[in-house]
Amino acid sequence: MKRLELIQYIKNTEQMVLPEKVAAVNQFSKLLEKLPVKLQKRIAVKSAHKNPYMGFIVEPYSFFLAYEITDMKAAQKLLPPEYRIVPTSMFAGTRPRPSVIIGAFNVHTSVFWGSRVELYLIAENTKTGLLSWVIIDYESNTNSYDPGQGFVGASTSKSVVTTSFRGDLIVDVEGAASQHRISLIADIKNGKQTPLDQRLWVEGNLSVDYGGELKDGESDPFALVFDPAEMSNALKIPLENLNIEANTIIGEFTSPEPYEAGCFPFAQHFITTNMPVGLGLKNAEDLEQAAIEFS
Repeated sequence: MKRLELIQYIKNTEQMVLPEKVAAVNQFSKLLEKLPVKLQKRIAVKSAHKNPYMGFIVEPYSFFLAYEITDMKAAQKLLPPEYRIVPTSMFAGTRPRPSVIIGAFNVHTSVFWGSRVELYLIAENTKTGLLSWVIIDYESNTNSYDPGQGFVGASTSKSVVTTSFRGDLIVDVEGAASQHRISLIADIKNGKQTPLDQRLWVEGNLSVDYGGELKDGESDPFALVFDPAEMSNALKIPLENLNIEANTIIGEFTSPEPYEAGCFPFAQHFITTNMPVGLGLKNAEDLEQAAIEFS
């Protein structure tokens, strides 16, 4: 996108997020939580017809860790049947390997506002050929929706995703009902801007899906709309600058230590659908054109 197109796209995305409406959605979702999931979905789909798109802004210093899968059979069981695990890496030039990625970030959107830790299996959709981020678990301090559980409230007893003036990135998130906890400090001062693997970060974000208990078998993968140039580079954090106190969200099918760590030191502006719906985007050219149409 040209510079002025991008700036207008960013403004339009931010203007889709109105705190008063986010608060109203939060209250409405608390009522929907009490209903059967199928009824929740019918109500949500009807509402999405009136307003199909939402702004989704990931705030600066989102943080990602990549772990190598060591038990392929256990990992594959968490995927919908049309997916197969394929090797990848977060950064260009790193040896690809079957991967689980953890993302920790603060986000404000048209329908929720807070922090999230998400666990993804990276797999290829055998029907479309698209590399995909498959969300298999998450913790959040705000309201959420996924096809398997429907609307759910905050799941955390503690949720800290922030930075210090000394250059520390601090994550300390704990599930209230689960045994999940991730606590780490990353010194990001020594991070270097490094090219990202484009298939993972561009193509992969055109096909985001749910697995494990979050999948219902009926929903479609959804896409994020953004300027593909936004995924050109990120800070690659040296692993020696990373202190992980606890990480129980990762599961038992990966190596105990990450093989890559990365951070985006800028806000990322996405538009997506209010309900999981595919947009037919296949590549960076399709993606850029879609972003221009929203600018």
